[in-house]
Amino acid sequence: MKKSVIALLILAGIFSSSLATAQTSADKPSKEEIEAKKKAAAEELAKLPKPYHPDADAEMEIKNAVKLAKREHKNVLIQAGGNWCIWCLRFNNYVQQTPELKKMVDDNYVYYHLNWSPENKNETIFAGYGNPGEKYGYPVFIILDDRGKQIHTQDSGVLEDGRGYSLEKVKEFFNSWKPKRS
Repeated sequence: MKKSVIALLILAGIFSSSLATAQTSADKPSKEEIEAKKKAAAEELAKLPKPYHPDADAEMEIKNAVKLAKREHKNVLIQAGGNWCIWCLRFNNYVQQTPELKKMVDDNYVYYHLNWSPENKNETIFAGYGNPGEKYGYPVFIILDDRGKQIHTQDSGVLEDGRGYSLEKVKEFFNSWKPKRS
């Protein structure tokens, strides 16, 4: 009796193991599916607006953004990333194409796109903010107050929803870091 129970358990283990292997193989995308996804991503990347400027003087532009934020009683929203980054371009496009989000940004922030790319890594500036791209990837958001003091760094991954961003999570993020007005 014990031998037959052990044999059944061994067979069950072998069966479940081979079933798991079969499911794993079936779940793997084919070369054609991978190529189709790459092509779709490249087409999407080509169509989206490119808000990053590798040749910009980021240090001066951030100083100007802080001055403007002070005058307008806003905070500075720095979106760090690059035109190579599909998630960076998706976020920018999402904000620009969603009236509610665009209004929240326009009313509360001076929005700046800090470039990180092979052409210009802006290493000194990123180091001054604690190199958040190394920790979180891109895009990553850096919030400055109207004096230029870094008050928050936000991982964009927690704002994602599927192949895009969650309206509620992005609104919560923008509302959490808008300037306190008296």
